[in-house]
Amino acid sequence: MGLPAWAQVRVVITGVGATQIPIALAPLRDEGATGVALSAVIKADLERSGAFRIIDANGGLDERSTVDLASWRGRGADALVAGSATRLADGRFDVRYKLWDAVRGGELIGQSKLVPAADLRLAAHRIADEIHLKLTGERGVFATRIAYVLRSGKRYSLHICDPDGEGGQVALASAEPIISPAWSPDGRRLAYVSFETQKAAVWVQDLGSGERRMIAGFRGSNSAPAWSPDGQRLAVTLSTDGPAQLHVMPAAGGTPVRLTRSSAIDTEATFSPDGKQIYFVSDRGGGPQVYRMGADGGNAERVSFKGDYNISPAISPDGTQLAYVARQSGAFKLVLQDLANGNVTALTDTQDDESPSFAPNGRLIVYATRTRGADVLMTTTLDGKIKTRLLSSGADMREPAWGPFGR
Repeated sequence: MGLPAWAQVRVVITGVGATQIPIALAPLRDEGATGVALSAVIKADLERSGAFRIIDANGGLDERSTVDLASWRGRGADALVAGSATRLADGRFDVRYKLWDAVRGGELIGQSKLVPAADLRLAAHRIADEIHLKLTGERGVFATRIAYVLRSGKRYSLHICDPDGEGGQVALASAEPIISPAWSPDGRRLAYVSFETQKAAVWVQDLGSGERRMIAGFRGSNSAPAWSPDGQRLAVTLSTDGPAQLHVMPAAGGTPVRLTRSSAIDTEATFSPDGKQIYFVSDRGGGPQVYRMGADGGNAERVSFKGDYNISPAISPDGTQLAYVARQSGAFKLVLQDLANGNVTALTDTQDDESPSFAPNGRLIVYATRTRGADVLMTTTLDGKIKTRLLSSGADMREPAWGPFGR
């Protein structure tokens, strides 16, 4: 059987990370019978993280092999991964692997997973997560999910996929635009804006049951939903009383409470990880900039100062970094600002970046951009050195939002 998955994930390395762990990875024995290139998925995951440099190991190794770790150390590997995939009588696969420490010697992980054929890619992502955690001490994000909007002609659909763009499912299809998907903290619901009633309204959809409910369809525009970290409230942008202003409301629906009272446009709210502050965009100073205020309103302070046009703020899970889109010489670029010292770093060399969203471990950012005439999704490490384009069908992909841990 052919392995169509081998070439579907392309990791573009534009630099060398400073602290990459060299790891030797062997093809899993008999993975060709699965129809999924399991080791290629694991390899792409680890490379995309920016934390690893992969050394390709020849075949012939599996989890039962007696390995000469000193020789692998001599080849520059700090760790070695090998395993197998065996088809069982009931159609499932027994996927096994081991992770060895080539520096100190010995086995770090030995796992066996009974996997339905439909979940083989997810199993590979989980193996990559386990390797990431064991070797870095931080959780991997390869088994999490990303939501995005796909536009094909005059049709729109809200998709949910793996972080490499595979495993896509359609949560909603519509003849009207869908924008601004936002994950609930528990990963069970999505809030988004739909124009299906011929105006912008905020909906919340349960991903398990598919049940959906309009929770903000007030007079004027209803847009830019953002969940509070406890999942109890949504910040929304409403224009019921004039210019767009920030409000908060119960996530189950109810009466909005107005937070800002400016004569400017205040929008694109996002909560700080501790729920105590809200970052947002306002043009109260003449051009759009990022501001910060208490989660219950009050005086706002400006956060972004470099440039005259800064939008789409996203806060890292640890609250120390602010990603946003800055207009620079007519181009829209993803930048990263250290909130402690205010230093701003440009992460991309593209011209039309949009909608940054942090991975739940804070080590990657997904964003939309335009390349070769197509709207695509990319991930980047926080130093901008390792970028990956998510698998695309050729239709326009926009508005990415990275979901939380858990699945």
